[in-house]
Parts: sequence; C-alpha cells; structure tokens
Amino acid sequence: MRHLRSDAGFSLIELSVSTVVLLIVSSIVTSALLQMTDTQKTIWNRTEMHSGIRGATELLQQEVGQAGRVSVPVSIVLGAPVTAATSCNHATPDLNAVSVAVSSATGVFASAAAGTYELLTTLDGNDKESVKVASVNTASTPHTITACFTRDHLAGTVLVPLGSFATGIIPPFGIIGGSTDSVLKMYGDINGDGNMVYVEYTCDTGAHKLYRNVMAFDETTKPPLTDAQVLLANIQPNPGGTPCFTYQTVPESASDPPFYVQGTPMVFVIDVAITLTVQTEQVDPVTKQFQTETKALLNVSPRNVFHAWMLAGMGYTDRIQSTPGTVTNLLP
Repeated sequence: MRHLRSDAGFSLIELSVSTVVLLIVSSIVTSALLQMTDTQKTIWNRTEMHSGIRGATELLQQEVGQAGRVSVPVSIVLGAPVTAATSCNHATPDLNAVSVAVSSATGVFASAAAGTYELLTTLDGNDKESVKVASVNTASTPHTITACFTRDHLAGTVLVPLGSFATGIIPPFGIIGGSTDSVLKMYGDINGDGNMVYVEYTCDTGAHKLYRNVMAFDETTKPPLTDAQVLLANIQPNPGGTPCFTYQTVPESASDPPFYVQGTPMVFVIDVAITLTVQTEQVDPVTKQFQTETKALLNVSPRNVFHAWMLAGMGYTDRIQSTPGTVTNLLP
C-alpha cells in the first residue's frame, strides 16, 4: 500500500496578501497608539498648566483675604498696675503717657520716631479701653510699652490688638511705593499664626514669572527677587492688555476727597481683581502650538480691610491700626 504525502503549502499570492493585511492592521494599531500618545501629552500639558495656575490663584485668594489682620505672637500682660491719667489725646499719644512693664512686647510696632502707633485693648471688664501705644522698648528686661491710660488697670491685665489695618492691601495711591498693575503688596497676620508678614506678588510678563516675596513685617531690608520665589514660570500677557492686578478703592482716585481716620487720610482697598494668563510648558503635539489659559478672580475681598472701612464709615476708629513704619520702609 502506498502512502501519499501532500507537500502543498501557502502559495506566494497567499503570503503576499497575508503580509499586506498584517501591515495594514499594524499601521492602524500604530497610528492609534501614536494618536493616543499625543492625546495623553496634550492632557498632561493642560493638566500641569491648570494645576499650576489654580494653586497660585488659590494662594493669592487666601492671602488677600487675610491681609490687614493685626496680631502678636505672644500674649501681652501688664506687669504692674496702671493709674489713670488726667487726660489723654489720641492725636498726641505720648501726652500724659506712662511706661509700663509687660510680659512681652514682641510684635508691637509702635514707634514715636516713625510716627506710628498701635491700638491695644485691655480685657478687664468694665474698665476695658483701647489705648494708643506711642512707643515700645523690647531691648529692656522686662519689655515696656508707653501709652496714656484713661482708666486704672491692675497688674495681670491682658492687652490685645483688636481691629485691622486700613492699608492691609497697600493702596495704589496715597502712599509712596503703593501697589501697581503688576505688583500687589500686602501685610498682616496672613498665615494666621500670630506672626505678621509683608508679601509682594510681582507679575513679570517679560520674564514670564510670577514671584512671591515674603518676609517678616519688621525686616529692615527687602530681599531681591530670585528664582526660589517663583510661583509660576509660564506667565504671559493677559488678553486685551488686562493688568494682573486691579483695585477697588475708597476714595476711588487720588483726586477724590480723602477719607480721614483720626485725622490721617486713608485709602482703603476693598476689592482686588486678579487676572493671570499662563501657557503650557511644551508645544501641543496635535496643534503644534503652545496652549494658554486665563484665570480671573474678579471679586477677592480683603475682609479685614473691608471691616476697617466699615468701622471708619460708622465713626468707630479705635479699631483701625496705623501702618507700621517698618512696612512703609519696605514699600519702595
């Protein structure tokens, strides 16, 4: 019996067709993978851009809201009793003033030489009063404050700074070195930890950087801008030339009648508008262009400054704090 063996296989045509089909399928799969990769790059670019600007604007919103808050890092307690003076004059806080020892005067910014004062309120019931501190001495042991008291107070009486700063957001006029379209200046207990700081946000569209320069409110010099202070490194000019920072003030302009607080003209910034435009770090692989995003916060209210303005409008000025001289020195 003969066994027949078939030597038949794929023909050349069949192999050619199979190869063409395989190449077509591979091309489709590869194209889909490349398209998916480009899409992922687009999403990553936009996500990084959005995350950065969102973080920066959230920080700005938080700090603008806290600006103007007055605080001290530790409690202030009278170390000796105080006898009421025959009369006191808020316009001349050192008239009939006495120097009294306190547990700590750290963070108290009153300075007779700089012409600045701090209002401290005694927490002793019916004898409660707000006193205008004319000067402070933190070099002595114990620390001392100089102020005129209209009532008697016992040793151990606690004093606290109440109210807020009228200039917690440095106004764009009425003060030398005020805030501008590209530089937002503020101060106060911005972090809520009892330590007052001075903060400058600089929107430099030429260098494509948003800087945050922060220092203690009583620093003698302002640190120069460095890359370590950069919040965003992809800032672009805003559409239509819109400035990074705009301000709603009372009074509205330098030509309007001034708003006086205890004889001193004040400008209150009651609203800040923030507009920032950023672009992706890399060219979009689909459009072959940089993608941009503009984020605007149009009604950011510095609540402490707003509260001071409301009190001033009602004639309650014994809660409105003077601009510290150290802050004034940091402005230019």
